[in-house]
Amino acid sequence: MKPISVETLCTIISGQHTHGPAVQIGHGAYRLRQVKHPNTVLFIEKRIMNWTNLVSFFPLVLVTEWPYQTKELPSGVTIINVKHSEEALWKFIRFYRAQFQLPVVAITGTAGKTTTKEMIKHIVTPYKKVTATQFSTNSRTAHFPYLLSIEEDTEAAVFETAVGGPGDLLKAGKYFKPTIGIITNIGEHHLNYCKTLEGYIEAKAEMLDILDGGVLIINAGDLNTRKIDFSKFNGKMITIGTDDANEFVAKNIQYSINGMAFTVVHKGQQHPIYVPGFGEHQVLNALAAIAAVTEIGLTIPQAAKQLQSFRPLNKQLQLVEGQNGALLLDDTWSITTTSLEAGLNVLNALAKEKKRIAVIGTITDVGSWGTYIHKKAAELVKEKGVDLLITVGEHAKILADHALALGIQAPVYRFNNSVLAYELLKNEMNPNTIILIKGDMYSKTMFELATKLKKK
Repeated sequence: MKPISVETLCTIISGQHTHGPAVQIGHGAYRLRQVKHPNTVLFIEKRIMNWTNLVSFFPLVLVTEWPYQTKELPSGVTIINVKHSEEALWKFIRFYRAQFQLPVVAITGTAGKTTTKEMIKHIVTPYKKVTATQFSTNSRTAHFPYLLSIEEDTEAAVFETAVGGPGDLLKAGKYFKPTIGIITNIGEHHLNYCKTLEGYIEAKAEMLDILDGGVLIINAGDLNTRKIDFSKFNGKMITIGTDDANEFVAKNIQYSINGMAFTVVHKGQQHPIYVPGFGEHQVLNALAAIAAVTEIGLTIPQAAKQLQSFRPLNKQLQLVEGQNGALLLDDTWSITTTSLEAGLNVLNALAKEKKRIAVIGTITDVGSWGTYIHKKAAELVKEKGVDLLITVGEHAKILADHALALGIQAPVYRFNNSVLAYELLKNEMNPNTIILIKGDMYSKTMFELATKLKKK
């Protein structure tokens, strides 16, 4: 955070300094658990009764409407009184963001957000001071700390902007005011909050509203992204994809050693690219990252050089040796129908003559749409084809049952937990086997199963 004095803060938020020293502020928070450093300003409505857990973070500045008495305040606390603490917080947010003129990238999409963000960060870091979302921590409560991570010497920022429901992107836009936006793809997710696929698409389309004349990068080949009404967008739109009509085109896509090789065609020029990580979806992630960094001011050759050393995230279609010489695709980072399709595509591409086994856990965060989503997943499995299907978890049985109803030719096994699944897989694993294990980072069952299946 760019430091600010108590006096300056009072002016910004129309507050009155009523108690404590006029310290220099170096951090910000609006929840008690966000206070992790001394010299933090905490915007808080409720009265603090117990200061014990905050003492180690003194001096502490409180922006509050609560009329504290001097006798109830520790010596390390400074009070700024305001009429409404939330209103004061937003005044400060607007002030803080307005201090910086720099490229800010906001990334949304059903899948690929974290990877695309990490690629952009990896490409830009040797050339500019970058701040970015940490791994996949992209909740609404993280927006304020991420905004404050922009400092005087920051030259670019890259933030994930997840959508759990309508209004989430609009809220993120109030914090970050991005200059570049990316929609990686739109699948069927968070329907429990967005109610319908159309509602989910509209929630993703909020990216157009928060850019305010900025640059929008989209995957033109994504069917649901194409359903967005772009006529209201008043900025610059860049399309990426495999079709020649796009501004950034991926050609000659091939599986290579531990990654993908392809050619980027842009403005008549061809650029060979290698990116670690398997799948055409990884190519599209890289293509979006390349388009973004050119808007930041880098060249495609600079991006190509950096992408060669990109390290894919752990448990995202990570190919490792399994027990008894089998190959294992550990994809237990997250699970949606979009990422499942990508995983099945990679499974088929790498299998060659090997037996293809898909081990799929419950698709989470779908609420009342659980049956619908698991049936859609079954349709994908049937379409892509596997030689053995195993589901793990109570709700994942829906996937297995529907795959059988659709007439899948492969044997299907359903397990409530991983114990029996592991016993079955041990007997199936050999040098002629490749296994995709697909689950969620919050599923201890799938995480542990993947670990047990790896070569010791």
